[in-house]
Amino acid sequence: MTVSSDTAQHESAVAAPLQEHQEPQSQRMGARRWWILAVLCASQFMAALDFSIVSVALPTIGEELGFELSSLQWVITAFALPSGGLLLLFARAGDLYGRRKWFLAGLALFTVTSLAGGLAQDPALLLAARVGQGLATAMLVPSGLALLTTSFPEGPLRNKALGINGALLSLGFTAGVILGGVITESLDWRWTMFINVPFGIVAIALTLLLVAESRNSGKDSLDLPGAVSVSAGLLAVIYGVTEAEKSGWTGPVVLLSLAVGVALLVAFVVIETRSASPLVPVHVLKRRSVGWGNFAGLVTFSMITSVVFLMTMYMHQVMDFNPLQIGLCFASLGGAMIVAGPLVPHLVRSWGPGTTLGVGLTVQATGTAVLLLLGADGDLGVLLVGTGIAGWGHMMAVVSYTIAATNGLSNALQGAASGLATTAQLVGLTLGTPVIGAIATGRIATVKGSVGAKEATVAGVHLGVIVVVAFLAVGVVTSLAFLRPQPDTAAKSS
Repeated sequence: MTVSSDTAQHESAVAAPLQEHQEPQSQRMGARRWWILAVLCASQFMAALDFSIVSVALPTIGEELGFELSSLQWVITAFALPSGGLLLLFARAGDLYGRRKWFLAGLALFTVTSLAGGLAQDPALLLAARVGQGLATAMLVPSGLALLTTSFPEGPLRNKALGINGALLSLGFTAGVILGGVITESLDWRWTMFINVPFGIVAIALTLLLVAESRNSGKDSLDLPGAVSVSAGLLAVIYGVTEAEKSGWTGPVVLLSLAVGVALLVAFVVIETRSASPLVPVHVLKRRSVGWGNFAGLVTFSMITSVVFLMTMYMHQVMDFNPLQIGLCFASLGGAMIVAGPLVPHLVRSWGPGTTLGVGLTVQATGTAVLLLLGADGDLGVLLVGTGIAGWGHMMAVVSYTIAATNGLSNALQGAASGLATTAQLVGLTLGTPVIGAIATGRIATVKGSVGAKEATVAGVHLGVIVVVAFLAVGVVTSLAFLRPQPDTAAKSS
């Protein structure tokens, strides 16, 4: 029996557990591939690191450069807006004009703007540098992931590479919190920027030596209406959510931004159905593995950043920890990610990406639920155990969703698929904290008059944890329902 739709064939190929059927030679790693993997993964690690590395240092930055307290959050937002909003546009540009070329341009911009940020003497210069870092991240992260998927054949070898990449990408965010505290306390906040400069120079040299150019054949053009609508839509949504943390969810600017963002994203889908050279081909958007896989990616990233925010607030306000102590306490979360990352591809091969994803989100939810045991007396053991379990589950989810969202597609579509996957990651990193933070701080404000300050903080943290677990439960249900292995379907389609 033959299935007439390419989409259905792709669905069954991704849904079924991955098989090791490539030629032995193509599945050997070799020294060159290890070096390629190292430079591509390290670049994405540094981009993720820069998302969070300044968060712990914000009070110090504000005092030194003269930021108004209400404007300090823009040090984070200035990076988040371009990095999340322009990913799909730059991913497609890499497909058309050369992924290595786009990756190198991103590395160069990242290096220069990091140096500028470290040298900044006033708020305007620092914010401009952070915008440049965000633009660079939107260039190098999707092109780096696309270079990785086109450099390694689909199957166990690519799954291994994606596992390592996923581990380092997620670890970058957590390591940023840890290193931000260590560097700020022991050196100076400017070194959170300067550390990128030697790395960027080395990464550019290694990329020129090791990584081959990759681009789509043919004469496709850039879909400008699609690029404008999706970029503007994502920018509006990200701005609306981040602004809500400061001015509340009912503010006119917030409501207008969110409404405009949603309308533009709907328009993007309509435009893609009519475009001769779409930014993201419609059959890719319709794939269950892409749609539901990236939804799970959005959930797991947004909820792990929310846990980091809640635990930072708990350690600061309940346990009276300084930035260095807070950063070191997240070593449990980061360590679990490091250990889990290389192991997850073996689970994907045995269970399939959908089942592994569902189990990973379940483990992440379980570890998060453990944090409900935290009390006003400061329970460090509970915090370390809960975040460690959550980190393990998060890494299972990250690796398996990335595999699901990029497998079964030709090299010509890897840029689009990688762009969607990295958009889910960076938008998730951006949206989680404002949403859960508003819920937690709202609860604190409500009960603060009737209980002590520490008890109020615990009440807010508990409500935030409950909401995080609820979101993760939704991800579990959708992953197991729509991404389960379907060996019978796969057999029929062949």
